[in-house]
Amino acid sequence: MSQQRVLPQSKETLLQSYNKRLKDDIKSIMDNFTEIIKTAKIEDETQVSRATQSEQDNYEMHVRAANIVRAGESLMKLVSDLKQFLILNDFPSVNEAINQRNQQLRSVQDECDKKLISLRDEISVDLYELEEEYYSSRYK
Repeated sequence: MSQQRVLPQSKETLLQSYNKRLKDDIKSIMDNFTEIIKTAKIEDETQVSRATQSEQDNYEMHVRAANIVRAGESLMKLVSDLKQFLILNDFPSVNEAINQRNQQLRSVQDECDKKLISLRDEISVDLYELEEEYYSSRYK
């Protein structure tokens, strides 16, 4: 498909929103993963006790992991939306598939017609021979 198709404004807007969702979800996954890695670093002593800091880091990692899962689910929903968009809005491909199927069925129809004509001709010849044999026979 080397031709560039012009999409209506609503479709163009929808595709732009899909693109934005993709970028936002990927950014969310990257940011949360980076923050989990940063949190995993052991830091020097701070004013907060090590146990408290550990519990806070554990909670933060759980929240960030949940954010990564949410972004992953959002990406899966995006893939589903894109498939639906493609199925519902790719009329040239649908038309091409319909035309190809029509062409296949027409060729099958032509083949069947030829076979039927051939059978008709053979039966006609056989019937003629049988009629001739019957009428020329003395056992009528």
